[in-house]
Amino acid sequence: MSGITVGVDESANARAALDWAMREAATRHAALTVLTVHEVPASLWTGRPVPVAADDRLLETAREAVTELAEKAASQLGDSRPASVTVRAVNGFAAAELVNSSREADLLVVGARGGAQPGGLASHTPIGSVSNKVLHQAQCPVVVVPGH
Repeated sequence: MSGITVGVDESANARAALDWAMREAATRHAALTVLTVHEVPASLWTGRPVPVAADDRLLETAREAVTELAEKAASQLGDSRPASVTVRAVNGFAAAELVNSSREADLLVVGARGGAQPGGLASHTPIGSVSNKVLHQAQCPVVVVPGH
């Protein structure tokens, strides 16, 4: 078993997905990869991510924040923990990086919506654009965890 990968940003829905994935990995005695993606602009010519020097610091800040979230979630499980927990932070596009990670995962877990804006149409949709893309393109089963 390659394990479970969970996509995490700092949204409440992502924290719910992390908690669910942490419990599932513990139940299966599986490895858990916690993936966070620092979104960067796309090249106008190639469409590929174009990180700049400032993105390195922002990526490290994201890694630290998600590591703290993962450690907190693991500590709440007591003795029942995943086989291992690895935090991976990358520059890129969230949906594309999650789909890429699905090629090596047995299960991919995402929150229903991340970075939701209050009010407006976006706050009334059941899943966000990243979750939608992942559901349609992932190479493994996907669990979309609703927020609390």
